[in-house]
Amino acid sequence: MSYKPDIEIAQEAVLRPIDEIAEEAGLNPNYLEHYGKYKAKVSLEALRGEAPGKGRLVLVTAITPTPAGEGKTTTSIGLADALKRLGKRSTLALREPSMGPVFGIKGGAAGGGYAQVVPMEDLNLHFTGDFHAVGAANNLLAAMIDNHIIKGNQLGIDPRQITWKRAVDMNDRQLRFIVDGLGGRANGTPREDGFDITVASEVMAVFCLSTSITDMKERLGRIVVGYTYSGRPVTCRDIKAQGAMAALLKDALKPNLVQTLEGTPAYVHGGPFANIAHGCNSVLATRMGLHYADYLVTEAGFGADLGAEKFIDIKCRAAGLAPDAVVLVATVRALKMHGGAAKNELKNENLEALKAGIPNLTRHVRNVIDVFRRPVVVAINRFPDDSEAELALVREECGKAGVNAVLSDVWSRGGAGGLELAEEVVRLCELPDKGPLGFAYDMETTVEQKIGSIAKRIYHADGVDFTGSAVKQLKQIKEHGFGGLPVCIAKTQYSFTDDASKTGAPENFRISVRSLKVSAGAGFIVALTGEVMTMPGLPAVPSAEKIDVDENGRISGLF
Repeated sequence: MSYKPDIEIAQEAVLRPIDEIAEEAGLNPNYLEHYGKYKAKVSLEALRGEAPGKGRLVLVTAITPTPAGEGKTTTSIGLADALKRLGKRSTLALREPSMGPVFGIKGGAAGGGYAQVVPMEDLNLHFTGDFHAVGAANNLLAAMIDNHIIKGNQLGIDPRQITWKRAVDMNDRQLRFIVDGLGGRANGTPREDGFDITVASEVMAVFCLSTSITDMKERLGRIVVGYTYSGRPVTCRDIKAQGAMAALLKDALKPNLVQTLEGTPAYVHGGPFANIAHGCNSVLATRMGLHYADYLVTEAGFGADLGAEKFIDIKCRAAGLAPDAVVLVATVRALKMHGGAAKNELKNENLEALKAGIPNLTRHVRNVIDVFRRPVVVAINRFPDDSEAELALVREECGKAGVNAVLSDVWSRGGAGGLELAEEVVRLCELPDKGPLGFAYDMETTVEQKIGSIAKRIYHADGVDFTGSAVKQLKQIKEHGFGGLPVCIAKTQYSFTDDASKTGAPENFRISVRSLKVSAGAGFIVALTGEVMTMPGLPAVPSAEKIDVDENGRISGLF
């Protein structure tokens, strides 16, 4: 059976004018700032002077990712379309794609098949310029730090202890570690430096957690950029850069409105990575959707141990949000890989490998129920090669774990393929007496205890080892008054452990934290484990080699 590429499906779609989509979302079109016919920014005035709605928040997360794919974004889009088919006013809130993975290997973040957000090419490339604004603000701060040093260094910044890096929205391993400022005094102070990909910048995290321009400016001012010779932290406010940075970001802060293939309104805004940041779309986009819709479907990056944990422990805690229901996406193919099946054998029925891989799914399920205390449904993202016996086994094991599993076929059928899932989501959202949202740790505990609680309760590790510079940094964090912040663990997305090769549901392991970074503007401490990098590289055959555009501006090769 042959399938159309995602880009062909998207390019054949008949899009509705964005003013019509705004009206369907409950927005007055006067709030729109148009970027062509099919996309617009929404003024923050839309959140003022209007009676807030009582929208239901649905979080879509997934099992531990594998190369076989899980389809979390596709499921999110199809679910929103299915809720609309049930007569609900539904809206999406998703992250913007980074161009690094688009030109690399992962692909975009606009969904797939007949569950896509459009215009897909715009989303996956420059969109409305938000990421460029984030990169420009990041690099303005970097330039002002180095300028301060060469112009007298009144703050006494130690060039060896500058923690702020430059940023570019591209996979470029050559820029991970560099030496700059060469060529004599007129060209700067020679020092070791480096680049992060834009989505790993703390400016992106600040951008996504801010609730207003004033809040964003305050958060930017708190960013720690390095340390003095005496060990005192130096902030963006000390450099006096926060006002200019906020000026660069003021328009980007407005959520972007687009649509799905079925005309469901979609806010696509912000995009921090989930393995090195908190992995959620902006607070403002989430609030915008909840303000006007009956149901807002949003997603968190990678598996539930990363995305969902950070969505709840960081975003929900900071913004006062609480999901009414959680959708956990799984595929038979991915579960077989967790059970030891090779990627080239996934089309074959293999009940033994599937059963061996299901504990990965059930561990995520129990985490959501037992730790976060939210009702959950498993969405089995169906592939044509899944056998009836395999699907029945997943449903049976989910039943033993105390959760329903429903089939989702939104990739090939759009919203029509997600009606069973939508009905179960509505049922879960309407359950009475859900109780308060649970968190993985108490804020009153130490940084070590918070990290240890996540490791034990979410990853099911035996404990945490602090190695290398992390030991000294723990002491500095306490001394400088940052110990009360939540934590954001930077860990491989491919395992509950910090070793990407350990798939399934590993037991008897420990997490090693090698360093800690204060992200005071975002409002959390980043704990770096394993070999997580903040600047990815390109593969041997980058996706960019297949992308082209013709004389009429029609793009090809984009998935």
